[in-house]
Amino acid sequence: MSEVLKPDLCVIGAGAGGLSVAAIAASFGASVVLIERDRMGGECLHVGCVPSKALIGAGAVAQAMREAARFGLPQVDDPPIDMARVRAHVQGVIEAIAPNDSAERFTALGVRVIRAEARFTGPRKIVAGDAVVEARRFVIATGSRPAIPPIPGIDAVPYLTNETVFELTRRPERLIVVGGGPVGVELAQAYRRLGAEATVIEASRLLPREDPEMAAVIERALLKEGVDLRTGAKIERIEARGERIAALLRAGEGTETVEGSHLLVAAGRKLMTEGLGLDAAGIAFDDRGIVVDEGLRTTNRRVYAIGDCAGEGGGPHRSTHVANHHAGLVIRSALFRLPVRLRPTEIPRVVYTDPELAVVGMTEEEARGKRVSFRILRWPVAENDRAQAERRTAGHVKAIVTPRGAVLGCAIAAPHAGELIMPWSLAIARKLKVQDLAGLVVPYPTFSEVTKRTAVEFLKPSAQSPWVRRLLGLLRRLG
Repeated sequence: MSEVLKPDLCVIGAGAGGLSVAAIAASFGASVVLIERDRMGGECLHVGCVPSKALIGAGAVAQAMREAARFGLPQVDDPPIDMARVRAHVQGVIEAIAPNDSAERFTALGVRVIRAEARFTGPRKIVAGDAVVEARRFVIATGSRPAIPPIPGIDAVPYLTNETVFELTRRPERLIVVGGGPVGVELAQAYRRLGAEATVIEASRLLPREDPEMAAVIERALLKEGVDLRTGAKIERIEARGERIAALLRAGEGTETVEGSHLLVAAGRKLMTEGLGLDAAGIAFDDRGIVVDEGLRTTNRRVYAIGDCAGEGGGPHRSTHVANHHAGLVIRSALFRLPVRLRPTEIPRVVYTDPELAVVGMTEEEARGKRVSFRILRWPVAENDRAQAERRTAGHVKAIVTPRGAVLGCAIAAPHAGELIMPWSLAIARKLKVQDLAGLVVPYPTFSEVTKRTAVEFLKPSAQSPWVRRLLGLLRRLG
């Protein structure tokens, strides 16, 4: 006999977004069923954000050893890297965080956790294992998986994706990375710092979705560290050559071959909707994901889709914090019937290279496309005293503001850019002016001063105003 459950909310997928929905809903006293066919925590915990940042952290330490002489300390030009111990470090970080995402924790919160495949059998019904779930509202949070591009020969060679690369216990001699987006450049730099040769192949330019001026900062950093960048290159085919892998490229009118010991595919994502029975539930979807409106509702008004599996209506960028933001909107709509609207321009994104690249709001190109009047404010990291003290001076801030000071967007290529972007995110979300940022009292010496110094650039023309000069002259005469 099937068990019939009738909760307030049924969440499909226990990744970052699904867990957030379940936890928040349970905290309000709502009855929640959470269905997960694989591991609790999803991609972010096991093969995404968490392991990649742990690996990046290991690479940063190795790089610091190479650069220690800049601080008058003993330098290790070729740090001995034990990849088995690096992998143990990565797994240790995952294990430390995993209890927060465990079935036991969510059961203790009052969530019914079902470990099974979920399939819609009608607009208001899901079958999962031996249970039938007839919820008031459903949330699909099934995420995505790596997309494998149709390159001739790729299926005939062993390749890595973010789902398998963290299992390596032997350092690659040369890692060939297919894709110059965030995942590709982050892992290429991390493995280069851990002593591997690394080549990034990108058909367009590096970080093609970002402002070219800011992406160039990351490109220079990678080149300085010895990462081989092949941009504007199309892979014609991939083939095995003994124990090595060769990528045959076409760049312009010429051809060339890149050989390596390992191949990492980081060329986009594919949504995970197979077997969900979306047609039976009246839920539309396409190659970009499940069709949602600005409130993340699907074409079935009782069903929401969040995170990577949400289509174009879920915003142009996918990440854990986007999924968590989606979760908050869905709680307001599904439980409290409040109107919600996703505002993608308020959501920051970060590339975790060194230096980092963080962006929120419009880029220069987008502002020009909308034909709005704007000013560009810049400030170099090299003018920051804390950056000089730590000898981390690469990068700059680039803010897009209106003539009256409204903040349209900001991009920061700098150490700790992911933290430094937050005042600009707040300004956009709360409609603050750049003058408000200029008036902040910022501790000295901190990297945060770059925000204030960039904002003060907006005020400089006022200091040159003839009216201001006349006022000062009048006040001077008055004593």
